[in-house]
Amino acid sequence: MLLDTVLAAVARKRSRSAPQRHLALVESPPATGSALSILYVGPWDGTCVQRARALAQLGHSVHPLRSGIPRPSDPVYQFLRVAHRIKRHPDIYLANSRLLRLTRKTRFDVVWIDKGLPIRPRTLTRMREWMPQAHFIHYSPDDQFNPLNQSRRWRASIPFYDLHVTTKSYNVSELEALGARDVLFIDNAYDPAVHRPLELTPAERRRFETPVGFVGSFEEDRAERVARLAEAGIPVTVRGPGWRRFGKSHPRLTIRDEYLDRDDYARAVNATRINLGFLCKANRDRQTTRSAEIPAMGAFLLAERTDEHRRMYAEGREAEFFDSFHELLAKCRHYLTHELERRRVAIAGYRRCVLGGYSNQRRLATVLDHLRRRRHQVLPWPKPSPARFQSPGPDRLALDLSRRRPVRLDSSEPVILQDGIRSGPGTVRPK
Repeated sequence: MLLDTVLAAVARKRSRSAPQRHLALVESPPATGSALSILYVGPWDGTCVQRARALAQLGHSVHPLRSGIPRPSDPVYQFLRVAHRIKRHPDIYLANSRLLRLTRKTRFDVVWIDKGLPIRPRTLTRMREWMPQAHFIHYSPDDQFNPLNQSRRWRASIPFYDLHVTTKSYNVSELEALGARDVLFIDNAYDPAVHRPLELTPAERRRFETPVGFVGSFEEDRAERVARLAEAGIPVTVRGPGWRRFGKSHPRLTIRDEYLDRDDYARAVNATRINLGFLCKANRDRQTTRSAEIPAMGAFLLAERTDEHRRMYAEGREAEFFDSFHELLAKCRHYLTHELERRRVAIAGYRRCVLGGYSNQRRLATVLDHLRRRRHQVLPWPKPSPARFQSPGPDRLALDLSRRRPVRLDSSEPVILQDGIRSGPGTVRPK
């Protein structure tokens, strides 16, 4: 606990000069059921923010509390890589103590924890004592049985959640074997506010346009295949973190070791005629977020063939798939010379995403519906071993508009509310 406090203090000092980015919400539509007050805990970037926004757009009041890992572009991220060697998955945002401080006075219907590697079992137990009617959900978009995506705190906390939500179908039985009370598998999703067809400016097209492209982190098998495509005469552009480790070069292969934010990611996908959908072997992927995001932008997806990909899209009509490198190369050559067919597949994939309910709103509505169906099945919680609590760190006062009660939140976090109000530092006030 003391180490977490020290690491958090250093992280705050490192991030003090970095500009704060806040979440802007669209106006929420009416909820399909009764509105819920949701405490949303997670790393405040990327798909975590998109899921929080989706819950608010469903008509619920979402109250964020930051935890986990900062985005790679954040100055704190480099510090975290060093701190992680001292203590795996440190609680650099002091999420445990801030959770206790907040829930001691304020009640929520749902506690939603996204990638809860730093959250302690005793924190969950104490919150349950104060909020016996609340539902506790753990959500992870990663393979939770990849050692890189685990912590001792998380493994010990598995039985303390009412529901585990995973996008990895093989994690269902593995979580149940470790004592999970309920596990729900859902497919990956896209955010309509981010992943959408775009009209690019001439400057954006010059920057991002490429015949074949991939956006994602470096892995050896990915690098080997894009290099072979270039050697076979296919121009390829790769963007993502870690690619400076790739030692090969080729005139037809462009490597951009860069982290694309939400807007540049959408521009890059929209400007690419064939978007490659490589899977992460370390995560045993059968689908990824790209599986939903690329077609949702009206772009052409050429991904590794899996049973889950073939369930999501009709092969050859809504997306294309491959097993071997030779099949990958043949399909790249075919669709680069058959533009109308390529566009027809891309449009059909877009329609499948939109009409098939692949958005975050539809996916997360399924999660809440699952909770409502099982809300009367209350199971006793296990008793954790005794542990001391860390005293809460400094925080700020915001206003919960749905309950008109004070809520303690970190000053760097936006406040997501049902009416679409957002805030940075300071007090949130009603319109």
